[in-house]
Amino acid sequence: MTEDLTPAEAYAAARARNAERKTALAPFREMYEFGLDPFQIEACKALEAGKGVLVAAPTGSGKTIVGEFAVHLALSQGRKCFYTTPIKALSNQKFADLVKRYGAEKVGLLTGDNSVNGDAPVVVMTTEVLRNMLYAGSQALSGLGYVVMDEVHYLSDRFRGAVWEEVIIHLPESVTLVSLSATVSNAEEFGDWLDTVRGDTEVIVSESRPVPLWQHVLAGRRMYDLFEEETDHGGRGAARREVNPDLLRLARTENSRTYNPRDRRRGKMVREADRERERRQRSRIWTPGRPEVIERLDAEGLLPAITFIFSRAGCEAAVQQCLYAGLRLNDDAGRQRVREIVEERTAAIPSEDLHVLGYYEWLEALERGIAAHHAGMLPTFKEVVEELFVRGLVKAVFATETLALGINMPARSVVLEKLVKWNGEQHADITPGEYTQLTGRAGRRGIDVEGHAVVLWQRGLDPDHLAGLAGTRTYPLRSSFRPSYNMAVNLVDQFGRHRSRELLETSFAQFQADRSVVGISRQVQKNEEGLEGYREGMTCHLGDFEEYARLRRDLKDRETDLARQGASQRRAQAAESLEKLKPGDVIHVPTGKFAGLALVLDPGIPGRINGHRGFEHHEGPRPLVLTAERQVKRLASIDFPVPVQALERMRIPKSFNPRSPQSRRDLASALRSKAGHINPERHHKQRSAAADDRQIARLRTEIRAHPCHGCDEREDHARWAERYYRLQRDTRQLEKRIEGRTNTIARTFDRIVALLTELDYLRGDEVTDNGKRLARLYGELDLLASECLRDRVWEGLTPPELAACVSALVFESRQADDAVAPKLPAGNAKAALGEMVRIWGRLDALEEEFKINQAEGVGQREPDLGFAWAAYQWASDKSLDEVLREAEMPAGDFVRWCKQVIDVLGQIAAAAPKENSTVAKNARKAVDSLLRGVVAYSSVG
Repeated sequence: MTEDLTPAEAYAAARARNAERKTALAPFREMYEFGLDPFQIEACKALEAGKGVLVAAPTGSGKTIVGEFAVHLALSQGRKCFYTTPIKALSNQKFADLVKRYGAEKVGLLTGDNSVNGDAPVVVMTTEVLRNMLYAGSQALSGLGYVVMDEVHYLSDRFRGAVWEEVIIHLPESVTLVSLSATVSNAEEFGDWLDTVRGDTEVIVSESRPVPLWQHVLAGRRMYDLFEEETDHGGRGAARREVNPDLLRLARTENSRTYNPRDRRRGKMVREADRERERRQRSRIWTPGRPEVIERLDAEGLLPAITFIFSRAGCEAAVQQCLYAGLRLNDDAGRQRVREIVEERTAAIPSEDLHVLGYYEWLEALERGIAAHHAGMLPTFKEVVEELFVRGLVKAVFATETLALGINMPARSVVLEKLVKWNGEQHADITPGEYTQLTGRAGRRGIDVEGHAVVLWQRGLDPDHLAGLAGTRTYPLRSSFRPSYNMAVNLVDQFGRHRSRELLETSFAQFQADRSVVGISRQVQKNEEGLEGYREGMTCHLGDFEEYARLRRDLKDRETDLARQGASQRRAQAAESLEKLKPGDVIHVPTGKFAGLALVLDPGIPGRINGHRGFEHHEGPRPLVLTAERQVKRLASIDFPVPVQALERMRIPKSFNPRSPQSRRDLASALRSKAGHINPERHHKQRSAAADDRQIARLRTEIRAHPCHGCDEREDHARWAERYYRLQRDTRQLEKRIEGRTNTIARTFDRIVALLTELDYLRGDEVTDNGKRLARLYGELDLLASECLRDRVWEGLTPPELAACVSALVFESRQADDAVAPKLPAGNAKAALGEMVRIWGRLDALEEEFKINQAEGVGQREPDLGFAWAAYQWASDKSLDEVLREAEMPAGDFVRWCKQVIDVLGQIAAAAPKENSTVAKNARKAVDSLLRGVVAYSSVG
C-alpha cells in the first residue's frame, strides 16, 4: 500500500508509473479487458527496447499477445508488420482477429489462395509466401519493421520446416523478429542461434499454464484421477506427482487377468462362478463408447470437449454414433442459431453441390451440437465448425490431431481415445510433445477455472507410461533444414556461390550439428590421453611391441577373412544345391529343428510364385518339405550349412493336401518306407584355407622371429595392446562422426550446385536462363517442373490436360505404393505424363551419381499420377458429384489438392517462355478452369 512507502519510495514508484505511461506498452495494455501475464510484459518490454524475442509457452497461454504488440508497435511507428503462420486456416483466423481490432483498411492477407489488401501496413501470410517474397526481392518488403513467426517450432517439420529457417536467415537486418513457440526443452539453444543470425534476442520461457489441467482416465463408470489428489495438478508447483494407486491396482488386475470361459475345468458351479466374476469385473472397467463418453462429460459439466481420434473415418463414425444414440446437446434456440449461421456461411456454395458434400447430415449433427473436424472436410465446413465451437453452439467435436496446430478452439475438456497413432509408416506411441500439444486445448482462459484431459481406458494401458507423457518436458526442437534446387539458384543469384555457402552454414541445422561436435571432440581428446597410457603399458624392453602387436593383429584379421570367405563359399554351394532340387526329391536336412528325412513339395526358388502359399522369396531358395514326422514346413538357408543332394525320388499324389492330417500321414509313411533305410552321405570337412595361405605362413614366421616374441611378459603387453587398438578404432569412428557433421549443409549445397552446373542451370556464380526459370518454381519437384518446361513437354496441351500433368508435381497419395494403377486422361496428356516420369528417371539417376539422397530430404521424389484424372475432369467442367465419385476422395482433400495445383500453375505461368510457347497462356486458363464451385469459394476475400 502507498501509505506504507517512504517518501523516496513513493516518488520512485510515481516516476516509474509516469515513465510507463509514455511507453507504447501502456496504451496497448488498455486494449485488453484482462491484465497481461509477467512473461507477456517481459517480452513486450524487450520488443519495445529494440530486441528480437523468442517466446516459448504452453498452448493457450496467450503467446500471440506478444505478436499483436509487434503489430501495435509497427502501426505506431509508421512501419510494416508481417504476421506469418504455418497453415492457411490459421492465417485466415488471425486476419479476422486483426481486422476486428484495427480495421479492414490496415490489415491484409496473402496465403496463395487469397490476396486481400496486400499493400496494407499489417499483412498476415503463410511462411512460404514470405520466403518467396524474399527470394523475389519484392517491393512489399520496403518499410518492413517486424516479422512475427507464429508456431515457429514448425521448423522441425521434415517436409516444410526448412522454409522457417530460410526466412530467418534472409530477412533484412533492420527487421525485428518475434518468434512464438510451443514449450520446447531447448529454447535456450534456439535462442542462442537466433542471437547469432539475428542479433540481440531475448528468450522468454513460461511453463505455467494459465488454467490448471487435471488428468483423468475414464474406465467403465468411473473417472480416475491420474495423479493423487493432494499433489500438484496444475503443473505449476514443484511437488512430485504420484500416480493414483487405485489406477495402478486396476491396471494390474485387468492386465494380469487370464481367465478364459473355455477353460476345461470340472464342475459346472465353478465355471459359472468364474463367469459371473468375469462379468462383474468387465462391467467395472470396460472402454466407454463415444456417445457414453459425451453423456458422461455433459452430466459432469465438462463440455465443450474435443475428442482426438487419429483417423478421419473414425471422426465421421463418432458423429454418426452420437446421432444414432439420440444425443442432443443444444436446445431449440441453439438449434435455430446454428441453422442461421450455417446457412449464412454456406450461401455461396452452389446448391447442386450441397447434397454431394453431405451438407444435410452435417447440418443435422451441428444442430445437435456435434461435429467432426479433419483435413478431409471442405475448408468452409471446418471454419463453420470452429466458429460454432467458439460460440458454444457445438459442444462435442471429434477431431484428428491437425486441429491441435494453432487453431483457436479451446475446450473445457480434451479426450484421447488411444495413445497410439499412425505416423505414415507404422502405428507408434504418441510422444510427450504430441500429448502436451493435444491436451493443451483443455481449459479456456477467462472462462474455465480448470481444464480436464481424459484418456479412455484401453486394455494394456500403463498408468506409469501415461504419467510419463503427462509429466515429461523433454521434446527438443530439431532442425529439418536442407538445401533445395530452387534455394540454390536463388542464393547464387543474390550472393554468389561462396557467400551462399557461408549463409547456409549459419542455419540452425548446422548450428545444432556443430554443437553436437563439441561433445564428441571432448571424447576424442579423452581417448587420445587414454591411448598414450595404453602405449606406455605395452612398452617392452626387448623391442617395438607396437610393431609386434600389429603383426599379431594382421594374422588374426587374415585368419578371420579366410574363415569368412570359407563360410560364404559353403553357403553359396548350399544355395546352389538347393536350386537343383525338384518336387519329389527325398533329402536329408542336416541341422535345425526339422533335421532328418524330408520330401521336397516345392523347391521355393526366388522369383517363382509358390503354389501352396502364394508369395515370392527374396532370400535364396526356401524349400517347402514334408518331414518324416508328418510336418509340412518351409525351410530356410540356415537349415542347410552344407550342400544337400537328392537321396531318392518319390511321386507326390495329385490329391495330396498339405492341410489334411490324413494326407500328410499317408505321404510321410510312404516316405519312411521308401527312404527310411538310406544313410545320408556324411559331409567331409574340407582342409582349411589358412593351412595353405602364404600370407599367414609369412606372418607366423615374422612373429616368431620378432624380439618381443621371447618376452616373459609378452601376454601382459598384448592385453594392453588389445585395449590400445580397440580404443584407437573407437576414436577413429568418433573422428569420422565429427567429419560427417562438420559442414554437412554446405557439402550438400556443393553437390546440388554441381548437379545444376551439369544441367546448365549455373555457370560458376552466373545463373543461366534455365536457372532463372528454376528460381521461379517452388515446390518439392521444382527441378522436374523446370526440366519439363525446358524440354517443352507441355507444349500443345489443352488447359485440362495441363492441369492433369501439373497435378503430378504436387499430389501425394494416401494409399500404399502397390495400389491399382490410377486412371489417366487419354491422348496428349497421357503421353506427357509418361514423358514426365521418364525425365524424373533421368534426374533420379543423376542425383544418385552426384550423391544427392532423397532419404536425407534432398532430391526429387517420383511424380504421383493419382490426381491427374480428377484434375482433368474438374478443369473440363464436370460436376462435383461425378468428379468426387470417380476420385473416391473426400471433398476437403479434393479442394486442397486443386488449390495446390492452382498455385503451381501460377508459378508455371510466370516461369514459362513468353514467346513461341502456349504453356503460360494455357496455365492461366487452367487456373480459371479449376477455380470454380467449391474450389473457388473462400470465407475470406
